[in-house]
Amino acid sequence: MSFPVRKSLFVGIAGMSLIGTVAGCAPSAQAPAVQSAAASPGAATGSAPVAGTGGSSPGASGYKDGTYSADGNYVSPNGTETVGVELTLSGGTVSGVNITQHPSNPNTRKFQGEFAGGIAAQIVGKKLDELNVSKVAGSSLTSGGFNQAVEKIKSEAQ
Repeated sequence: MSFPVRKSLFVGIAGMSLIGTVAGCAPSAQAPAVQSAAASPGAATGSAPVAGTGGSSPGASGYKDGTYSADGNYVSPNGTETVGVELTLSGGTVSGVNITQHPSNPNTRKFQGEFAGGIAAQIVGKKLDELNVSKVAGSSLTSGGFNQAVEKIKSEAQ
């Protein structure tokens, strides 16, 4: 092979590698997800059982059954973002999830919406101690805030 052919081959391989990397970070071609839960005005942030839903004693899992909510933060190219997480626990297993979006711009709204639309499929039916998501429906940064909120919920549900 001559030098120009090798250079072209190298550039082509590097380009394909870059395309593959970018495609892995791109949003999926799914229809936009609908926000799972709306933020209620004046709702407290942090981790607390939702009124009237917690209270049974911890079972073998060490977590009390009930519905718990917390906010988690993560850093995006637009700055610090927040995502609200509400988990319903039964026997230490996640039986339901709602995501409250707190977007600061349209891009964040898009990715948090995709995350909200895909998270239930990844966590419902799993033990609370097994949760550690990394990428949901094309959104990889929102999962950092989600995981932070889950840690707060674990502390509250014990």
